[in-house]
Order: sequence, then structure tokens, then C-alpha cells
Amino acid sequence: MSMTLPERLDAKLFSDLLARIALRPDAASPETAPLIAPFTGEKIIDVPTCALADVTHAAEEAHLAQKAWRALPAKRRAKLFLRFHDLVLDRQETLLDLIQLETGKARRHAFEEVLDTAICSRYYAHAAPRMLASESRQGAFPVLTKASVLHPPLGLVGFITPWNYPLSLAITDAIPALIAGNAVLLKPDQQTPLTALFAARLLDEAGLPPGLFQVLTGPGRTLGEPILDRVDAISFTGSTATGRIIARQAGERLIGASLELGGKNAMLVCEDADLDRAVRAAIVGAFTNSGQLCISIERLFVHRALADAFIERFVNQVRALRIDAGFGDEADMGSLVNAAQLAKVERHVRDALAKGAQALAGGRARPDLGPYFYEPTVLDGVTDAMEIFSEETFGPVVSLYRFDSEAEAVERANASAYGLNASVWTRDTKRGFELARRIEAGTVNVNEPYAAAWASVDAPMGGFKTSGLGRRHGREGLLKYTQAQTVAVQRFMPVSQTPGGDGAAYRKRMTDAVRALRRLPGVD
Repeated sequence: MSMTLPERLDAKLFSDLLARIALRPDAASPETAPLIAPFTGEKIIDVPTCALADVTHAAEEAHLAQKAWRALPAKRRAKLFLRFHDLVLDRQETLLDLIQLETGKARRHAFEEVLDTAICSRYYAHAAPRMLASESRQGAFPVLTKASVLHPPLGLVGFITPWNYPLSLAITDAIPALIAGNAVLLKPDQQTPLTALFAARLLDEAGLPPGLFQVLTGPGRTLGEPILDRVDAISFTGSTATGRIIARQAGERLIGASLELGGKNAMLVCEDADLDRAVRAAIVGAFTNSGQLCISIERLFVHRALADAFIERFVNQVRALRIDAGFGDEADMGSLVNAAQLAKVERHVRDALAKGAQALAGGRARPDLGPYFYEPTVLDGVTDAMEIFSEETFGPVVSLYRFDSEAEAVERANASAYGLNASVWTRDTKRGFELARRIEAGTVNVNEPYAAAWASVDAPMGGFKTSGLGRRHGREGLLKYTQAQTVAVQRFMPVSQTPGGDGAAYRKRMTDAVRALRRLPGVD
């Protein structure tokens, strides 16, 4: 099967992007690794693999650039991200081509990344300078003590990002790190370097100083530890197993680690839910990006009174989804990313069917469409004896369960080692909010599968339990890339007792002062 590329993706573009990789200028010819197109299994291009010396050189260049960058006012640093925002929207067709080329996702799902990147750029460009400003805090004694909290940058932040959202996850976390005054080492997944490199080129065009944003290409197993050894904080999005390794290594160095990890996300459809809206949402939640989304819905709980009608409509609409390999807007779902993802999906479904589950839709690969295509699949009768019951599948498969009471639904939704995202469907939004509060997940959407919480970029996003540590978005997603520094200025008289002074008089004076402060409201 041969693939026709859009005219925007030509040899010169690929060559220019590969030139943006952080290789040492004097390095010998590097080793390369083939980049494979999921739509066809064909090789796109050979991508240079960075070596240990390249990581060292990139870190040195970034540290040097960061010294001048951090000295700029936050407003000046932030301003260029409005230009980046415009460039992302203006060059979206090329971005969409690259995302599809590297991931095999449908174009409509690639567009989510463009929107997400633009929204995050706009948000932090406007909000970050205010968040980074010096804050006045209550001092030890009113009038006498002026306490301020500053937010200096950490220095150099490393990002190890996955293949499933190669624009969003490579860039939207790096934006607040850069605005905070840091430099960045980015290692995108080997499957998706071109999207990250094109985004880096847009940052250059927006005015980011040279050397500040370094892109390293190659396998995580060889570059991950060297990057961790050279940065002042690490951000990782990926599997829980790898996240545990990174957390241990970061702990040894006593540096911050922000980790968004796996999920086994639940959607609860209550008895009073709008049936048509809930069905459409379940399709979006389960099959966006072929289910290769950390916040996608893998467990679908439906009230028994509504279950028959819901399942009939849901299954019919799943069977009608258009699966296709191509760069147009027609497809509802694209390909899985590689053979390993396909094998995992096939193993989970095969195990479930062998142990008594039933495939109401899908349940098979589609090699006639491309090497890694798999039909959107709905499983019924899943039990805890099956792998798919508790393990993250990360593919276009959703398991159906019926419940009789909301308490039962919440308990079953929470019966997971993961706690990343959840969705609740009810016409009574107050009731939906109360249900959401009881679900153990970092984000819970009421009458939306995932996008409402994700796109609310002023609010933090992250996981409970084994779904991760730290938060992206909002104030939390910015200040994690800074130190909290307190500067206290004391006037007129000292707080501490001076050597040789009258100890009894000091004790009385301080006791009287503390007693007086007790009577002042708002003074702690």
C-alpha cells in the first residue's frame, strides 16, 4: 500500500526540520532510525538519533541561553507566545498533515491539538505575567515586617513526551515553563519527531531566542536518564510503569517531577440522562484518536433502566463510524500508531472473548485499510477475570456495564488503580456535580466526555492514584516550573533577640505583642 503525501510535506520540509535537531555541530554522522507512517507501514524518512554528547551539548547551550532569557520581564517573555498562537493557527494545515503522517489519527482528532496549543498559548501569554509577579504576604508583625513571595525559574526543564498527541503534549507544558523563565530540553517520542520539530520552528519564527528550546531525538531508554541527570525538573506523559522509574530517578536527584500517567476512565450514564447526547458523547469519549488518549472512556456504566435503549443506539452508531487512512476530513477514526498497540488491543479483546465477553460491535483488525487499523469495539459481559477489566487498553475498545443505583456506579467507577478522568451524564447538573465530587479522578466532566475539563485551561488537570503526580494547566501548571522564594524586610526593630540584651524584657515584649495580635482579625 503506497501513500500519497500532501504537497506541503516535501523533502525540503523534512530536511529543514531534521536540521533543527540538537546535534553537536562537530558531530560525526549520527545513527538514524526509520520513521514509519502508521497509515501504510512505509518508511517516511530516516531520523538522526542523538547521542550522550548531544544531550550534554544541548544542556550547555540551553543553560547559556536561559541566563539572558530569565532576565527579561515576564511580560516580554509572554508576548511572543501570542505570535506563536497566531502561527499555529496560520500554519495549521501543515501541522495537521504532520500529526496525521506520524500518528495515523483522523484529521478531526488532529485538529484538537491545534486548538489546544493555541488556547494554551493565549491563556499563558495573558495570565502568566500576573501569576509570576511578586506577591505580598502577611509578615511576622504588621507594619514592621514586609514579606514577599517571588517566583524565580528553576533553570532547565526536561520534557519526555509521547506519540499520541505530538503537538499538544510536546508544546503546551513547555509554554508555561518558558514563560516562567526556563530553558527546555524536549525529547519527543521516536514515532513523532517531525511535529515537535515543526512546532520548534514556529517558536523560532515567533522570536524565541536561539538555544532556549532544544529538541533531542532518539529512544527514551538511552536518552531519558542523561536528560534527567542534566535538568532541574522533569515532565513526563506516558505509562505508569515508566512514570515510576522517572519518579525514582528524580527523587534521587531531589528535582521536581510532573507525571501524567495511565487511565481506565469511567463514564456514568444516569437514569435521567439525555439519551442521544450521551450516546454521541460515549462515541467521542471512547473512539477519539482510536482510543489512544489518556483521558478517553474505557468503562461505560449505564443505568439498567436506560441500558437497552442506550446500547441499541450506541452500537448502531459505532458500527456506522467511518474508518479511513487519508489526509481529508472524511474519517471518523484513523489507525492505531504501530504494531505494538495493535497487538495489545488484539490481546485484550481476544482474552475477553475467550472468557465469555461478547463483542456487540467491532472486535477485529482491518488490514485491508492499513497495517494497524482496528475496528471500534464494544464489549459486553466483561468480568474481573479478564485483562481488559482493569488494565489500560489504549485503543478503540469500550466495555459496557449496567448499574442499579448511583452509589453502586460511583463505587464501581472508583474500583480502579487509576484516577485520571471521568464523565457523568444527567439532566440535573446539580446532581451531576455532587456525583462528580464522589469520583476519585483528577478531572470529572458533567455532560461532556473529556473536553470541558481539558479545555478549561485556567483549572488544573492531572491524576489521582497511579494516574500521576503534579498538574498541568492553570496556576499550578505554571508555578511548578518556579521556586517559591520568600523575601522578608524587617523595619524599625528586630524580630529575634539580640545578644547581650535583657532576656526577660524581650520575652515580655514579645508575649504582649503576640497577645495583641490574637485580637486582630485576619492576622495569623
